[in-house]
Amino acid sequence: MYESIKIVHSYWAYLVVLILLLASINAISKYASKKPYGAKDFRISLFALIVSHIQLLIGIILYFISPYFEAFSSVGMGDVMKNSTLRLYLIEHPFTMIVSIVLITVGYSKHKKKLSSTPKFKLLAIFYTIALLVLLSRVPWSAWLNLN
Repeated sequence: MYESIKIVHSYWAYLVVLILLLASINAISKYASKKPYGAKDFRISLFALIVSHIQLLIGIILYFISPYFEAFSSVGMGDVMKNSTLRLYLIEHPFTMIVSIVLITVGYSKHKKKLSSTPKFKLLAIFYTIALLVLLSRVPWSAWLNLN
């Protein structure tokens, strides 16, 4: 079961990065060109929110069934923090991904309250782009690209 969920989590991550990148570029370009906010823009930002939250749920399941999770009880928190691999998978990656999801959620929620296009795109551009950068900062690249 662990391997199956790990594969789903890895492949779904490609979709998350692609859609979040698309949503960020869409918001930045339409903010810069002062274009009106339309139904397509709403769908893009909503889809980024949805796929990122699905990834979070998959990640939470993976976190608790992962063999790394047993390290908390077997070696303790001190040794987890000393081991860079354990620290990445048990602390850094989950924490930064949650921060990224929070940024996406806050940006999406705040943009809905704005009445005109420019502030909507500005909020989406800021929050989604920062979320994308945070997300990319803690991806375990060697494992993700090789699916190890």
